[in-house]
Amino acid sequence: MRYSSLDDFLKYGGEALAKGPVAVVLVEDEVELGSTMRHHLDCGFREVLVLMPEAFALPEDVAPKLRRIDHDVTLRGDGIAAINRLIAAAPGIWMYYCYNAEYLFYPFCETRTVGEMLSFHAEERRDAMLTYVVDLYAGDLGRHPGAVSLEDAHLDRSGYYALARNDAGHHNHPKERQLDFYGGLRWRYEEHIPAPRRKIDRIALFRARDGLTLRENHTFSDEEYNTYACPWHHNLTAAIVSFRTAKALKRNPGSTFDIDTFKWHNSTPFEWHSRQLLDLGLMEPGQWF
Repeated sequence: MRYSSLDDFLKYGGEALAKGPVAVVLVEDEVELGSTMRHHLDCGFREVLVLMPEAFALPEDVAPKLRRIDHDVTLRGDGIAAINRLIAAAPGIWMYYCYNAEYLFYPFCETRTVGEMLSFHAEERRDAMLTYVVDLYAGDLGRHPGAVSLEDAHLDRSGYYALARNDAGHHNHPKERQLDFYGGLRWRYEEHIPAPRRKIDRIALFRARDGLTLRENHTFSDEEYNTYACPWHHNLTAAIVSFRTAKALKRNPGSTFDIDTFKWHNSTPFEWHSRQLLDLGLMEPGQWF
């Protein structure tokens, strides 16, 4: 189903927001559209909304299974603004958002649906879930100059770290149960990446509600949504493996000539399996077994 604008969808496509979980894919270019959509359909989302420029084409096998909304998210901040309009239209619904060439992985995702995971998470009285955006990159940039290859995907197996998130409103005191996470290509090539965009944490799974807004830095207006765990034990976390940073570094004239390869001594092939991400500590099963 196709809608001519976000206004058109909110007017006529409201039934898509009646029950979650709903995935929202923000499309910035035409890289890996098919694989991104197929992956999230396979996760078990009840609806997959795709916000993309009118000129882009969706693969024929996935187009009928999605709700396509003609909306250009490449304008600065427009993707976040669109998410906030969807939040306002869908109070109580679990939502997820990502960009094209990004893929959600959560503990045991090979055998369990995202809905099953969120049901458990909600039983633990959690309304949001921390995800780490884990950079993927093609191992051979000679063969894959755009840095994207599903078959030759690599990730960093170490080099991730967390720093306290200070509260400017309270004498820069650290915020409770909130950390800023770093690592991957944004850390290794930080000279090419503006400081506000270097962190890799994103609250990508959350329950929409009245008055809730997503901010430009991928945190929410409700501070409890930004916590990595509840006060009494570790909670589930998930990972989004993403070619987005590698793509940008190879596309940007300021960085592309500085990078002959993204591989280093801590690179390892990505196995497209949740077990690898759990073993590397890039997501946490919490109490869910």
